[in-house]
Amino acid sequence: MSEERERPRNDDGQYADRIPPEAVLEVFDDRDDLARPLTASDVMDALDCSRRTAHNKLSTLVDRGTLQTRKVGARSRVWWVPMERGPAPGAAADADTDRPLAVDNAIRDATLPGSGPTLEARREALSAAYDYLAANPEAKKADFLRDVYHDHPAGYESAEAWWNAIQPALKDLPGVDPPAERGHLWHFLGG
Repeated sequence: MSEERERPRNDDGQYADRIPPEAVLEVFDDRDDLARPLTASDVMDALDCSRRTAHNKLSTLVDRGTLQTRKVGARSRVWWVPMERGPAPGAAADADTDRPLAVDNAIRDATLPGSGPTLEARREALSAAYDYLAANPEAKKADFLRDVYHDHPAGYESAEAWWNAIQPALKDLPGVDPPAERGHLWHFLGG
């Protein structure tokens, strides 16, 4: 009879789990791209465990509401950490917004000139331009200048200077489709 290594057991006599579900969460936290979903194979590789163990841990975290999952093929599934929608930069903490957190983060991280209150005013102007486009999925530069600039000048004395600062940041936001070269219409594709 060969000598088998005895696995540790818990107080109920069941095999003790060597990988807690929280270890799976560390795999999600260690990603460079926090928005990228993971597969069971990603978890298996990171934790050096079996596919069954990876699926069990991922299922436990889905049951807890910590992760979400969906099928992406006949036999494939991905998991991700849900991202809650947050208030827009400069908005009250209890403000109700339908904007995805990724958009708010992109506005916060946008490259805009200035610092302190000036930068915050420019983020608010960018946020207003995004909200305007979301409400008007086809808009021209003149529409932004007419309907957004006057309420959110962000320290700019001319609409043209305002547009020159806001427009490059606006085109980089999720769901925004800027005009093609020589085009005039901005499109909103969704958040």
